[in-house]
Amino acid sequence: MNVGTEWFVDAAGCSEGLLGDELTIRRVCERIITDLDLHVVGEGLFHTFPPPAGVTGLFLLTESHLACHTYPEIGLATFNLYCCNPRPEWPWRERLANMLGAQTVIVQRVMRGAAGDADELVFEAAAIEARALAGEERR
Repeated sequence: MNVGTEWFVDAAGCSEGLLGDELTIRRVCERIITDLDLHVVGEGLFHTFPPPAGVTGLFLLTESHLACHTYPEIGLATFNLYCCNPRPEWPWRERLANMLGAQTVIVQRVMRGAAGDADELVFEAAAIEARALAGEERR
C-alpha cells in the first residue's frame, strides 16, 4: 500500500555563498512549496550556523514535511520532501542548478508503505551534470 512519496535530494557543487545565506535557502524551499501546491502548518523554522557551516530549514506541511541542510564548506545542499498525497515530479536538477549553482543533483524517490506490499516499491536514482544540462538548454 502506497502511503506517500519521499524524495531525497543531494545537490553538489553549489555556490558556497548561496548555501550560507538563510534567505536564499528559504526562497528555494518556498519555491518547492509553491510549485507543488503544498500547505505549510505555521511557519518554516530555520537555523543558521556560524561560518563555515550552513543553514538548516524545516517546514511542517499538511502533506508531511520539507527539510533542507546546507554545507557551504563542501558545496552541498540536501533536501528531504515527504508527501502523503500524490505530487508531480519537481524539476530538482534544473531549479537547484539555477537557484544554488548546483553542478550535480542526485534525486532518489521512494514510495513509502512498501513493507505492506513489496511490489509497490519504487526507488529511482539519477544524476546529471548541471553544466551539460545548461549547454543543452542553450541549444
